[in-house]
Parts: sequence; C-alpha cells; structure tokens
Amino acid sequence: MTPPDDTLPDLPAGMGGKLSDNIMHFARVLRAAGLPVGPGHVIRALQAVDAVGIGRRTDFYWTLHAVFVNRRDQRELFDQAFHVFWRNPKILERLMSVILPQMDLPPDEEQEQMARRLAEALRGMAEEDKKQEPDETETELDAVMTWTAQEVLKRKDFEKMSTAELEQAKAVLRRMSLPFSKVITRRYKPDAHGRRIDMRKTLRNSLRGGHTIELARRERQTRRPPLVILCDISGSMSRYSRMLLHFLHAVTNDRDRVHTFLFGTRLTNITRYLRYRDIDVALEKVGDAASDWEGGTRIGASLHEFNRWWSRRVLGQGAIVLLITDGLDREAARGLDREIDRLHRSCRRLIWLNPLLRYDGFEPKSTGIRAILPHVDDFRPVHNLESLEQLTEALSDVGHRQERSVTRWLPTLQ
Repeated sequence: MTPPDDTLPDLPAGMGGKLSDNIMHFARVLRAAGLPVGPGHVIRALQAVDAVGIGRRTDFYWTLHAVFVNRRDQRELFDQAFHVFWRNPKILERLMSVILPQMDLPPDEEQEQMARRLAEALRGMAEEDKKQEPDETETELDAVMTWTAQEVLKRKDFEKMSTAELEQAKAVLRRMSLPFSKVITRRYKPDAHGRRIDMRKTLRNSLRGGHTIELARRERQTRRPPLVILCDISGSMSRYSRMLLHFLHAVTNDRDRVHTFLFGTRLTNITRYLRYRDIDVALEKVGDAASDWEGGTRIGASLHEFNRWWSRRVLGQGAIVLLITDGLDREAARGLDREIDRLHRSCRRLIWLNPLLRYDGFEPKSTGIRAILPHVDDFRPVHNLESLEQLTEALSDVGHRQERSVTRWLPTLQ
C-alpha cells in the first residue's frame, strides 16, 4: 500500500464545489469492487472531510481510508481505487484511463489482479455515464480488461477471478462436499448376517428358555473418519484461505466430526464458528476470532501448539488431516520437521494442499517445503475449483494408506 506523497499536486481547485458528488461516486466504485460501503459510509466520509479539510492530499487519503476500510484485506483495493479515481477531475476521462490498455499497471501480479476488479467496477460506472451523455464519442475498450462467459470458471485461479467470478466460485464452493468412504471401527452392532457370534447376547437370550438357542450375531460398525483441517492465513495465503473458508464452511455443515484450525503466527480453533448455517455470520465470527490475518507464518510453532493441546482430542479413530499452506515459514522451519513427523504419525492420512503447485516449474527449494514433504501422503495444488474437485477424487477411498503422490519430489530433497 502506497499512500499519496505530499509532493504530489494538491486536489484540483475546481473539484471543491463537486467534492461531495465525487466522494459519493468514489464510494460507488468501492462498493462495486467488493467493499461493504453503504450510504452511512458516505455521510461519515463527508463529515470527516469537512472536519479535516483537503489542504493536503495525504490527509485526504487517510481520512477516506479511516471511513471506508475496516479490514486488512481491503487496504490494497482502496489504495488502488484512490490513486486511480482521484487522478483526474474529469470523471469520464478518469474512468477511461483505467480501462484503456495504455494504463500503467503495478508490476506486482497480486496488484494486477486487484486492479482487474477495480477496472471492472469503474467500467460499470463509465457505461452509466455514457447513457447519461449520449453525445459523447463511443470508445472501444480493450478486451484485456473484460471477461466472457466462455471462460472455464473451474480452471481459473482464485487470484485471477473478477468480482462476479468470485461470487460464482463461492456459490460452487458452498455446494461442494467431500465423499469420504467409511472405515471400520472397533465398535460392534447387531447384525443377523454378521460373521461374529455375540456370546453375551446369545447367553442372555438362552435364559428365556426353549429347546433351541438362537445364535446372536454382530458385525463391526463403519463410520466416516474425522476430518481435521489446518489452514494457513498468512499474507501469502490470504487470497486462497478466504475463498477456501467457503468450502470449509460447507464441509463442516455437511458432516460430523470436522475440526478446523487457522494458523499464521498462532493457532486458532474456528470449528464452532463454522457451525453457523449463515455463511456471513460464520465468516464474521471467524474474522473476529483470528487476529493474525495476513501476518507472518510460524508453521512449526503452530503445529507444536496443535500437537500439544489438540491432537489427542481430534485425531482419534483414524482422522484425515488436510494441511493447507504454501510452506513458507518465517522462522526458517525451526522445529517443523519434528512437529510434522508427529502429526503424520498421529493421523490416518496427511494431505498437503499447496497453491504453489499451480506453477509448472515448481521446485521444493524453501526450507519449510523441504521439511514437510517427506512426511505427507499426498501433495496436491489448491488454487481453483478444479483442484478441489480432484481432491474429492483422492479422498474417495481412505480405508488404507494409498501410494504416496510425493514420491516424484523426494529425489529433489537429497
């Protein structure tokens, strides 16, 4: 995020008379781009600008920032929207300068995807302005800043999705489920065709009398194994973890014995919050509980806390563990090898979902990735809807440990 420099020219003098209208239009852009901005925010913004003034561009920036931004993940979008919207006092020219291909996009790929959402919101306003001003010359827009219905949504990276595509993807995620096959437990249930004789019940029935004794039979019960999810919410994973929360909410409400933990710099148990049927209420509760969004990553320390306080509670009866992280650890994987090994020994199957696998040239070079890889049973990408569909196929048979899909990576660790 780059606040306006005081060396930049001040706001145009002619904008003061229409400043309230421009702030209202700016709020509309933010709302169209995905920020929860309503009429109350506009009123508070006008009051704040009236109190602070517009003598300095930096003061104006932070005044609007204080009103319109209430979460950490909204900062980059607001920053780009401010620099684009308040660049030119002519609204139509300002909108066109964002949409046309000669615009200067930030070199960072993450900022480019955010700019795409912003451009989509501004394009909608530009079309409204054209309807209000029919005499304006029609400008043909470059196809780079548009998307069509023919694009395959399930193969598109979550980072590259527009606002509308994100909403469609969230709807698909909320309908997904994990088809775990059932595993045999130690408990028994009455079964007339069972292979084992229930001697206790047979002797109890014999007390009723009679010339013959009917053998009571029983069979082992089957049940879906518990599912434990450990999801990274650090800065490098924030885009994916926020989308995956919709998937985790659907999984939690689809079956019993699902336990979800978030970790960045510390471990947070959000299982009970995901039990809320309303996804908006659930995500609000999760956001309040996890205070380390988009921070650093301490994978080793977080797994140590899980192994110490939670593993015996949630890893019983052959639990399946989903570890969702890119493996980038700010502590250089200190203690990670020991903790991931203990986690692997405590569960039936450990599956690592890593968004970095979306790159064809991926190589396990970081210390965190090299420490985790030898101890996982499955290593899969998680960056789009298609990767999640492939995950459901991998979990279709969990009765026994399958052949490890990480074998191809192990020689690179030597």
